[in-house]
Amino acid sequence: MSHLFDLTGKVALVTGASRGIGESIAHLLARYGAHVIVSSRKQESCETVAAAIREQGGKASAMACHVGEMEQIESIFSLIRQQHGQLDILVNNAAANPYFGHILDTDLAAFQKTVDVNIRGYFFMSVEAGKLMREQGQGVILNTASVNGVVPGDMQGIYSITKAAVISMTKSFAKECGKHNIRVNALLPGLTDTKFASALTSNDKILKSALTQIPLGRVAHPDEMAGTVLYLVSEASSYTTGSAITVDGGMLA
Repeated sequence: MSHLFDLTGKVALVTGASRGIGESIAHLLARYGAHVIVSSRKQESCETVAAAIREQGGKASAMACHVGEMEQIESIFSLIRQQHGQLDILVNNAAANPYFGHILDTDLAAFQKTVDVNIRGYFFMSVEAGKLMREQGQGVILNTASVNGVVPGDMQGIYSITKAAVISMTKSFAKECGKHNIRVNALLPGLTDTKFASALTSNDKILKSALTQIPLGRVAHPDEMAGTVLYLVSEASSYTTGSAITVDGGMLA
């Protein structure tokens, strides 16, 4: 059954891939044969991950893109068309969470940055990828949402709101793009040991409280998210679209 996960000949773009969950996803997709385009805001960070993948025998290149900037979205897809002529997999994983505090104290700058990256960025990355996939007659889009999109995280109001929007966005794209043989699904990670989640994991009081809500009783490692992504972007999930799969150690249960 291993052929179900074979990504040989596929081109995959992974955003937010310079560290954390995105980096783990990039490594695993390359291990299963995809040429991975490693993307994040800084080219140097992307090159580091791409080089590590190549050193392990995989295929990877680096393309910086700040998904909160429309011009950069247009630029990266122009490069992908020029250099690859195809895109089989898009993993929208880059995210912003600049504000941790009471929802009533959210300022406009934090609101705008979170929305620009987590909603507008995901939307137009999906639009550009979807147009290319429509031309090809196939493709897969995977959005990294969050359990916070189902149950809002305390002191994470606007972030949680944007992740709820990502879940809805996933279903909207799935409904309209299915006829083009484009599948769209979402991953909902629980508490994961990343720099992104450090406001939670580095605070002993918050961490202790969070762990009481997780049946497995521990924080996830980024690698524990990548396997679900591999399933969702491979032929193993060929009849799965519009789904939001939770990987949270049982927290939402």
